[in-house]
Amino acid sequence: MHTFLLLLPLITATHAFQIPFFSRHQAPLSPAQVTQPAEPPNKIAVIGAGAGGSSAAFWIAKARERFGLDVEVDVYERSGYIGGRSTVVHPYGDAAYEPVELGASIFVGANKILWRATDEFGLERIDFGDDDDGVMGIWDGGEFVVENGGGFFGGWWNTLKALWRYGYHAPRKTQALVRSMVSDMLTLYAPGTPGFPNMTALADTLGWAGVIAQTTTEYFDLQGVDRRWTREVIDAVTRVNYGQNAHRIHALEGMASLAATGATSVKGGNFQLFEQFLARSNASVHLNTSVTSLVPTKHGWVLTSSSSSSNSDASTAQTQTYRGVVLAAPFHTSALALPAAVAALVPPQPYVHLHVTLLSTRTPRPSAAYFGVARPPTEVLTTSAGAERGGRAPEFNSLTYHGRVRRRDGEEAVPEEWVVKIFSRERVGDAWLEGVFGDVGWVLRKEWDAYPVLRPTARFPPIRLAKGLYYVNAFEPFISTMETEALAARNAVGLLLSEEFGAGVCPARAPVGEGEEGEEGEEGEGEKKGFVFGFDC
Repeated sequence: MHTFLLLLPLITATHAFQIPFFSRHQAPLSPAQVTQPAEPPNKIAVIGAGAGGSSAAFWIAKARERFGLDVEVDVYERSGYIGGRSTVVHPYGDAAYEPVELGASIFVGANKILWRATDEFGLERIDFGDDDDGVMGIWDGGEFVVENGGGFFGGWWNTLKALWRYGYHAPRKTQALVRSMVSDMLTLYAPGTPGFPNMTALADTLGWAGVIAQTTTEYFDLQGVDRRWTREVIDAVTRVNYGQNAHRIHALEGMASLAATGATSVKGGNFQLFEQFLARSNASVHLNTSVTSLVPTKHGWVLTSSSSSSNSDASTAQTQTYRGVVLAAPFHTSALALPAAVAALVPPQPYVHLHVTLLSTRTPRPSAAYFGVARPPTEVLTTSAGAERGGRAPEFNSLTYHGRVRRRDGEEAVPEEWVVKIFSRERVGDAWLEGVFGDVGWVLRKEWDAYPVLRPTARFPPIRLAKGLYYVNAFEPFISTMETEALAARNAVGLLLSEEFGAGVCPARAPVGEGEEGEEGEEGEGEKKGFVFGFDC
């Protein structure tokens, strides 16, 4: 469950990886080996069809309408589906059952791009995680340090149990810090929002350079927040959202993890957002196509790709020249060949290797014997605090009941079953599942490099890698979510269009007091509720 997700989306279980992974099929061509066109082509390539790549194509389409650009867009995606880390699967592999999110699961009202997109695209939002009948507990590997009715998203801040253990100040101070962070972030959706040339400039503009340079525990300790609250509650949230402990992950992402009030998702799967971004972009989408190299030329970039059919192991290599390229996939895991001087600009970025286990069970709550309590919670987050004190480490990051197995017609499965999702750093075996849940029906396991390792840092990849080549995932070490991928894509596209076409996602706005009112009238569009820069100008 990603936040800020922030703000943070599968067709089948076998196509459930996050952002495209490319194979190096051949050595990169040299400029002398490629045929260069006489004129620069009005074509842009987007590499990756996840949140970043699909929205990049959408933002280019918006610019094409507003500036009258004569530009074509090709989107390349190694896998056979759109959505990247946003994927769904069906219980028992049967599409007659309602789908379950396998990847990025949630977004919130502060995620203005995704929220607006669901409205624009006519998609239905459904509440996530606020089960009034459920109970959330934080498990340290040996005991529950605290439990709360209604789940984490349903009133944790005000629960008497939390106030009794952590005091009044800790949750209130945390709320204030998170609200301030979200308020700063919302300036990136305002009218006339300028592009940011690099992540360091953005951190300085928002006043976050010091926050990113500290761990979450260090930051909250300096803010005078109760140490147990940070090492139990906040640690539990960073572990479920990013697979990382609060004393490891930087404080900006730690606060982003906490910005999940009003968590929601798209009925039927969040991947539909990204399918719609592409459908409305009129881009040519090349699925099952790996981009193997990019070579700079006088007029742009020569892209070499290798496409394959799901029914054949044979592949076909092709080259195409583009005036600009948007790379919307993690560079170091893409095996994309770039000129050495360009590749050296991107610092190595390790990823958290995560095990996701989905299952169905006829048992309405986990084993009392395993947890040592009469009625274990149906949402179990975990903290590393017990292990830090020398106790047993939790065997999983989170364990969550996600409601009953239902058919698409709304009928519940017979006999009655519940869907459970487990995040863990190690594989949980069949014997463990039977011990915790007893009667287990359907089981699906997936391993992936789900999140970037987000240690404190002051170093980020450049957004502009070279003339006409822009890197969306430069934003990932800053904040990694579906929303920020779309936000980063908007910025990268704006910079690329400015450099190559003298355009942008939106026309420049005249300073207040200059020019005529135009169509906006006395109340500017920016003052209307719901303004989202990019969708609106």
